[in-house]
Amino acid sequence: MKSILATVLLALVATRLFATAESPPPPSAGLTLEDCLELSAANHPALAAAQAGVAGATEAVGEARAPYYPQVDLLAGYHRWQRRAFLPDGLVIPGRGAPELIGPTDDWNGGLSSRVTLYDSGERRAGLDAAKARRAGAEAEAAATLADVRLATQAAFFSLAAARDLAAVATQNLARAESHQRLAEARRSAGAVPQADVLRAQAEVANARLQLISTRSRVQVASGRLNTVMGRAAETPLAIDATPSAPPPPDRTELAAASERALARRPELQAGEQRATASRAAVAAARASRAPRLRADGSFGWRDNAWLPNTREWQAGLSIDLPVFDAGSRARRVARTRAELTREEAVLEGRRLQVREEVWSAASELDRAWVSIAANEASVRASAEGLRAVQERYASGAAVVTDLLDTQTALARAEAALAGARWDYLTARAGFDRATGTAP
Repeated sequence: MKSILATVLLALVATRLFATAESPPPPSAGLTLEDCLELSAANHPALAAAQAGVAGATEAVGEARAPYYPQVDLLAGYHRWQRRAFLPDGLVIPGRGAPELIGPTDDWNGGLSSRVTLYDSGERRAGLDAAKARRAGAEAEAAATLADVRLATQAAFFSLAAARDLAAVATQNLARAESHQRLAEARRSAGAVPQADVLRAQAEVANARLQLISTRSRVQVASGRLNTVMGRAAETPLAIDATPSAPPPPDRTELAAASERALARRPELQAGEQRATASRAAVAAARASRAPRLRADGSFGWRDNAWLPNTREWQAGLSIDLPVFDAGSRARRVARTRAELTREEAVLEGRRLQVREEVWSAASELDRAWVSIAANEASVRASAEGLRAVQERYASGAAVVTDLLDTQTALARAEAALAGARWDYLTARAGFDRATGTAP
């Protein structure tokens, strides 16, 4: 009996030494979360597309402002023509009959022409207001895209950190399984347990190795996802520096204030408001198109039948355009823009309701993630103490190998759940900040 106890004690000491030797080294210095956010902001294609949309909307504002200025054209041309002469009856040219044709002759011309709208019942102003609103909407949409990219980067970063911690847990669990196998083999050599205990321990080691392979695969997949979000190739080598720390969730009494803050800050709502503003301006422009317009125009140039003409021509004047009949085109335009305005206002109201629901769901998820951390910490402490007790009982012959391996599995599951819960909370925190519009 003394020899068996000595063997068991030696096996326990070897178990602790093995677990210490095989524990994974601390992660090397790598990219922090802020580093990843900077890379994604600089390289993500969605942000480049959003900025291009802002640039296009800015050019549209300049295009809408152009009708306020005169339009000047340089004209030059050459024609050779012949036309039939329609002269009054009885007209006689002395010495010859009345001509039936004029030409052929050369026609050289060159000069400038200009026109400007003096009054259009506010159509230009409405068009400019609509363009400005669309530019502001494009800027808000770009801000929303940036917020989405930041959230995706944070989620991918926390997912990689969680996968890395799960791999560490799997490595530690494999070390425990192998030490338990050696313990079972030592007791089998001493004749204290049957061969079935050794076989059961060997099966548990094989299962732990499979779990380690699975977690390492998850690390690779999560690395590729984070690289992709940062605008890099998925296979780019990647190391991160992550520490699971975050403040506790806000009190539920602050939820109403968080919803109001979201309604005031969310860029999606700002973009919707600007789209509604642009639609109102479009309605004003459509109404103005039915009103008279006053234009001024003029031209100056030279015309002759020879190269380098020297006969001057000019004209200047005013004109009024008053729509009389257009088969209902302008009336339908007004009706269409009104319908589009109604649609944008309805979409905006629906988006407000959706934002409130997102804040409520994000707050609930944040509370759940926070509470689960404490629950999993308690589970880890209980499972670790249970494994310690069962190890002592098995070493003394008071427990069977099934008890030992079951408590080992329970501890591994609790450790994995705790590792995932810590990073799940950070992901939920990032989602809550995105929902409330507090993310930078």
